[in-house]
Amino acid sequence: MTKIRAGAAQALHDLMADGLTIAVGGFGISGIPADLIDAVRDSGVKDLTIVSNNMGVDGKGLGVLIEAGQVRKVIASYIGENKLFAEQYLAGKLEVEFAPQGTLAERLRAGGAGIPAFYTRTGVGTLIAEGKPLEEFDGVTYVRERAITADVALVHAHTADTDGNLIYRYTARNFNPVVATAGTVTIAEAEVIVEPGELDPNHIVTPGVYVQRLVKASNRVKDIEQRTVRPRPETQRAQALTV
Repeated sequence: MTKIRAGAAQALHDLMADGLTIAVGGFGISGIPADLIDAVRDSGVKDLTIVSNNMGVDGKGLGVLIEAGQVRKVIASYIGENKLFAEQYLAGKLEVEFAPQGTLAERLRAGGAGIPAFYTRTGVGTLIAEGKPLEEFDGVTYVRERAITADVALVHAHTADTDGNLIYRYTARNFNPVVATAGTVTIAEAEVIVEPGELDPNHIVTPGVYVQRLVKASNRVKDIEQRTVRPRPETQRAQALTV
C-alpha cells in the first residue's frame, strides 16, 4: 500500500477525533509541519493534548490551534513566544505540563523506543519533580520521568522517498526525529519526495518504518520568530573606508 496521500486533509481525515494526543515536530515555527497543523485546525477536533517543544507564536504554527480553542492540555518546555497561550494558561483555561527541553526530547525518544520510564537528575529539587518518584544511584538523587507516546505524530522533513524515509534540513532536524518515532500513527510532510533508492542510506535520519503516511508540503513562506541580523563583514569594511 502506498504511503502517499493527496494532501494533509486526506492524510488526517480518518484519524481525527476529540481528545487525541498529538505530538508535533519543530522548534518554535522552524521545521514545523504547517500544512498538517492547518489540517488539524480545519478538522474542528477539540480537547486535544499537544506535545511539542512550544506552541509557536500567535496566529502561526500551533498558535492556530490555541486561537481555535481546540487545545485542552499542552506538554512543552517553553511558552514565551505565544501571548494568547500564556494568557489562557494564566487564566486557568489550559492545562500545561512543563518539561525541561532535554527531558522532553528524551521522553519522546523513550516512547518511540518502547522504554516506559527513565531517571534523570534534571529537575530534582524543583517543581518539576513534585509528585514524581525519586531514586538514589551512587549517592545521587534522580527523578523518574515517564515516556511519551502519541496517538498521532506530525513531522516536517525536507526530503522523503515514497517509502517514508526522511531527511531533515538544518534547524528542522530538532524535535522532528524523536516525534516521528513516538506516534502510533506518524504522518510526514516533505518538501521533496523522490522514488525509493534515490536517497543515500547514510543520510536518512528517520527510517520509513516509523512513517505511515506522507504528503507533499506546500510551497509556503518559512516564517522566523525573531530576526536578528548584522552587517556583512565586507559591508563593515566598506563603511570604515568611507569614514
